[in-house]
Amino acid sequence: MSLRKLPAVNNFVCPKNFEWDMPSDVFAKWTQGPHAKDSDDANTITIFDVIGFDIWTGGGFTAKRMSAALRSIGNNDVTVQINSPGGDMFEGLAIYNLLRDHPAKVTVHVMGWAASAGSIIAMAADEIRMGLGSFIMIHNAWGCVCGNRHDMREAADVFDGFDAALVDIYEARTSIDESEITKMMDKETFLSAKEAVAKGFADEVDEGISVSNDPENQVSQNVLARREVEGALAKAGHTRAERSKLLAEIFSEKPAQRDASQNTAERDAGVNPVAVMQLIEKMKS
Repeated sequence: MSLRKLPAVNNFVCPKNFEWDMPSDVFAKWTQGPHAKDSDDANTITIFDVIGFDIWTGGGFTAKRMSAALRSIGNNDVTVQINSPGGDMFEGLAIYNLLRDHPAKVTVHVMGWAASAGSIIAMAADEIRMGLGSFIMIHNAWGCVCGNRHDMREAADVFDGFDAALVDIYEARTSIDESEITKMMDKETFLSAKEAVAKGFADEVDEGISVSNDPENQVSQNVLARREVEGALAKAGHTRAERSKLLAEIFSEKPAQRDASQNTAERDAGVNPVAVMQLIEKMKS
């Protein structure tokens, strides 16, 4: 169990026709930042992707992936490096529970963004350390649901329960009053490293935590190009499904996968970086 007394969260039933996504402004900002490769340390788990499995790309960080990593580490201390814009809230809660139940110390390093579902995961740590220039972002449950009025009401009830669970988690972590946390979630609050420590969302600002801008330490330029295009499309109002379909047409017959993929050749196949960067400039103009 966690060394802290953190609340467990019951599993929620996903609403019918639910499509997870993340706030477009956060996703767009995240795509423009550096994204380091996975750590070689055996007891370090890196989450440098959206939360949840993305059927369009094969990417994303899932509870299944976290469970496998923790089994490999065993009953040892674990460090989790996070730079994520969020994603599937249901997967985020499942990952939170896995880390909360880990028998040894869990330390989270916020490398860039721990936003939305990423912030939920961070809260499971016994110690949260944030690098300079990093952010935690909290907000109400977010996603898209299609259906009739009954489906919408059912989804709203699930979202109400989810928001209440988040308030409990943040309150246990920070000791901030429930009503104040609710207000912060209502207005989508961004917390810098210093602000997060002051309010109890993190424990320390660590100047040694950073993502190197060294090109040798970065993921494929093709992956970065894909991310930047997707960020621009998100900012323009396209849903995740629409973005993925457009990217499939832009990149190749087989869409390039995010850096969660273990198959480098498959991940980078068929992408023309020059053409993609030209497209990005057109979208910006």
